[in-house]
Amino acid sequence: MAMRSPGRRRQKAVPAPDVDEARWIDVGGLHKTYRSRRSEPTHALSDIAFTVRRGEFVSVVGPSGCGKTTLLKILAGIVPRSEGTVRVAGRDVTGPLPEVGMVFQAATLLPWRTVLRNVMVPAEVRKLDTGVYRERAGRLLTMVGLDGFEDRYPHELSGGMQQRAGICRALVHDPAVLLMDEPFGALDAMTREYMNVELLRIWRESGQTIVFVTHSMAEAVFLSDRVVVLSARPGRVAEIVDIDLERPRALSAMASDRAGVHVERIRKHFNTAGVIDR
Repeated sequence: MAMRSPGRRRQKAVPAPDVDEARWIDVGGLHKTYRSRRSEPTHALSDIAFTVRRGEFVSVVGPSGCGKTTLLKILAGIVPRSEGTVRVAGRDVTGPLPEVGMVFQAATLLPWRTVLRNVMVPAEVRKLDTGVYRERAGRLLTMVGLDGFEDRYPHELSGGMQQRAGICRALVHDPAVLLMDEPFGALDAMTREYMNVELLRIWRESGQTIVFVTHSMAEAVFLSDRVVVLSARPGRVAEIVDIDLERPRALSAMASDRAGVHVERIRKHFNTAGVIDR
């Protein structure tokens, strides 16, 4: 089912007027340094610069500790930048924005709430129209194959089902951007492949702009329009790789020769075996 924004009497995530859709996310000269009274400062990110078009799917890969999650949290307004500019949907990011939804490594569903009530959390926090958003939540759950599970509790769901509920929760307030921090890293290989295909379907139907952090080069190539490759800490943009695989993509594309060329191009930036997954 294609996603449509429900009827309007609600506080929607509205982009700034006259925003350039080619620079829906615009990062320039970004630095992040963590400071501690007990230790030397840690320079996590250095001079990061890239843009993301509206509706684009961009992945970020790099070795452990290179600042991938920090970058995502800065885009989300959860962590402040030290220097540089960060704009999302035409707005300067100085704190959490309604334009942004985020999916974490774990689904982090509230165990005492049903699936539907978990999905409704962002609407309740923002004091949005409960009736309108309950309808939207139901449509999202149908879109991800969780219709009939609205009244179940998280412990009654598989890991993949929990992550699908987490994606619905991030989408329920209709954000302009969806940020995903290794959401499938804890899943078994078969479930992870299924979730990759599901995510592409959800992305296609919802029209969201997605920035996706992963350790897996193959996953990044399969999912993305472009892949931002970060160096070891402090994370710098080593290369931005355009992915020219046709869409829509079946799992077989992951094993194609062309995908392999892209994976090897990304791999050349990492000299230590096993730094990031194949």
